[in-house]
Amino acid sequence: MPDPRPISAATRALQERAHRLIPGGSHTYSKGDDQYPRAAPPLIARGEGARIWDPDGNAYVEYAPGQRTVTLGHGYPEVVAAAAAAMADGCNFNRPSVLEGECAERLLSLFPDADMVKFTKDGSTANTAAVKLARATTGRRIVALCEDHPFFSYDDWAIGLTPVDGGIPPELTAMTATFRFNDLASVERVFDAHQGDIACLMLEPARYIEPDPDYLPGLRELCDRHDAVLIFDEMTTAFRWGLNGAQAVFGVRPDLTTVGKGMANGFSLSALLGDRELMCLGGLDHDRERVFLLSTTHGAESPALAAAMAVIDVFEREDVVGHLYRAGADLRSGLQPVIDRHGLQEQVELLGRDCAMLFTTRDAAGQPSQGLRSLLLQELARRGVLAPSLMVCFSHRRAEIDETVAAFDDALAVYARGLTDGVDDLLDGPPSRLVYRRYNA
Repeated sequence: MPDPRPISAATRALQERAHRLIPGGSHTYSKGDDQYPRAAPPLIARGEGARIWDPDGNAYVEYAPGQRTVTLGHGYPEVVAAAAAAMADGCNFNRPSVLEGECAERLLSLFPDADMVKFTKDGSTANTAAVKLARATTGRRIVALCEDHPFFSYDDWAIGLTPVDGGIPPELTAMTATFRFNDLASVERVFDAHQGDIACLMLEPARYIEPDPDYLPGLRELCDRHDAVLIFDEMTTAFRWGLNGAQAVFGVRPDLTTVGKGMANGFSLSALLGDRELMCLGGLDHDRERVFLLSTTHGAESPALAAAMAVIDVFEREDVVGHLYRAGADLRSGLQPVIDRHGLQEQVELLGRDCAMLFTTRDAAGQPSQGLRSLLLQELARRGVLAPSLMVCFSHRRAEIDETVAAFDDALAVYARGLTDGVDDLLDGPPSRLVYRRYNA
């Protein structure tokens, strides 16, 4: 079909400039050109609510906005006003700002099992700090990660386990073990294989697969039995599954929690929260060896802290989490009949909770297909929907959902053709690639 959202030569030139100046053309690999079809907007000029515009003025309904950080919507007025007011008073100082204590108090009120918090800018540094704290507390070396969860940190101890391990000495990743989600026996095997040397277990308490009823309590019991630290990475579940995370949904207390995505509506802010006896090792009021826990110049800059407190205000006043579930349910109920009508139930499956929905793109044999994923994303983009997933925000309303369902209806007709005839003649450009691959070619 003729592309109704053409990308101009000027915008392509801006895209090429980014690649000349920035490795990969972006600062997050999951935003890279290799993750999207050529028809997707190469750059974003602005956003408002649940919509974005490229430099040519083409508009799109966006899902998982800002890599799932924008839970309220782009440019949400109350958050912008709070950040602007803080900015007017100065962004950063030589001593802690009053806002640091205020925001710490607000965040900890949502996680009553945590006593202290350290702010930082991204999930990688928060998770690395959690690992360092667990090792210091226990005096042990080995970190055990859930291998079914895709990303914990760009630091060596985590990303070194993926095919993208260039520049990482293998002796560093030798101190990281893995276990399986919903498989307590695999966790017990890790403890048995590294007796007395497991510092911590780290996992997301849930993704699109729910934990079995005994799994998270079982992890808690195993950590208690072996004196290991239990760390929940709640970067994607806090402020989405529930304001205070999946740990509250499932009633299991970790020793340390990391949060971030969704906390400040796109402003850069993440946090490590935990028990006082662990967290105080990063402080000044103890006589043990010091832990240089988190020391980031911009970790607690004022606009992000003010934005986070405004976000908490909106979540508590407006039942944002309830809206995420309702909007996701409306989207699911609109999409499933469309998928069924095209006979693609085995290929395009809607996964996860309504508040955090994903979709599969499988071939005729039921295997994941990057070519078909690219084709679906291409056809959605041509119809004004940018949907790496189907995670809604507070600004997704009936109009956006209806537009999305209509776009999927048209796009799935093309998907069905690609399933039968192949994608080569249907795709504009190469298919997307896996982020975790050893070589670009």
